[in-house]
Amino acid sequence: MDEGLKPKIKEIIVRSLRLEMPPSEISDDIPLFGEGLGLDSIDALELVLEIERAFGVAITDEHLGKSVLQSVNTIADFITARQQLK
Repeated sequence: MDEGLKPKIKEIIVRSLRLEMPPSEISDDIPLFGEGLGLDSIDALELVLEIERAFGVAITDEHLGKSVLQSVNTIADFITARQQLK
């Protein structure tokens, strides 16, 4: 896995959702929704669009049902797997 991938995902989360925290404060395995960062469905849509644009991957409803957006780790794993298929 690309070592710069997780920091880039964290930057995207902070920038696209306008969070008032530095990307470095987001743990790789903290839940993005609920008890973790407390993101909601609107945040999820914005995040999906930004991840698709930044990494050239498509995130379908089926992927979302499989908790692709659960944490930075799950997003990184998904991106890595999709890029290896290309």
